Amino acid sequence: MLERHELEAFLAVAEELHFGHAAERLRVSTARVSQSIRKLERRVGVALFKRTSRRVELSPVGRALYADLRPAQNQIAAALDRAIEAGRGFTGTLRVCFTGAAGGQLVVSATEVFRSRHPECQVHIREAQIGQLMPWLRGGEVDLALATFPVHEPGIVTGPVLVSEARFLAVPVEHPFARRDAVSVEDLATVTTLQLPDTLPQSLRADRTPQTTPAGRPINAGQSAATFHEILTLVGAGHGVFPVGANARRYYPRPDVAYVHLHDAPPLQWGLLWRADDATARVRAFNEATQMLISDS
Repeated sequence: MLERHELEAFLAVAEELHFGHAAERLRVSTARVSQSIRKLERRVGVALFKRTSRRVELSPVGRALYADLRPAQNQIAAALDRAIEAGRGFTGTLRVCFTGAAGGQLVVSATEVFRSRHPECQVHIREAQIGQLMPWLRGGEVDLALATFPVHEPGIVTGPVLVSEARFLAVPVEHPFARRDAVSVEDLATVTTLQLPDTLPQSLRADRTPQTTPAGRPINAGQSAATFHEILTLVGAGHGVFPVGANARRYYPRPDVAYVHLHDAPPLQWGLLWRADDATARVRAFNEATQMLISDS
């Protein structure tokens, strides 16, 4: 029978694709995670991960096992949460993550509204780097995530749009675009666009960094980055450009980066995400508190 620590270790490594990060997530040593994986692989009789000095990836058997185990683990966690909720109501802890400074301010304000209505519930706020967002949400690290839309993922619920903002293009300060008041989406065909990490949904990546312009002109894809600060550092170093929201001008001013209005791009939208099997009363109430905050502002 699969032991709990083996299950947790396998799911963590499968989602982090890094033994050290999985160990941090589980709050155990890397050696403990490695031992659990080796024990599970001996039980299965085949390698579940392909390991090199640079990367870890799931083997075909590992991918199949993950596809079978993750929904079952989510169902178990959801059943336990429902039992706790039935016994405690709103008593407990709600874990909410955000990306970016503007997102952090919105989550903090929404938390104040939520706590005023449900003081018996604790709210634990965490910042997620852009590459951590979906692994944390799917892995049960957090109950809610504030992120940009669109997100079309099985098992993930998107709440209503909370904030819409104009799109700008982050460019090197010495780039010709930096001398313009605005640029067009069609101008992206003339530059290299940095990419979001592949841990994010394809729907979101296609919206932020499309492969072609609306007219069908190809857009050159640059390297991907795991954090927003890394993206801006690469922009400042001349490795490419990246579309951002208008809030970046206020929260991320840099001497090596200029922000130019993408005048014909659709607004960048923000909202809450949560797992469909984790739609507890606490989650629904926080979503309502956030909408109340926006409607009153």
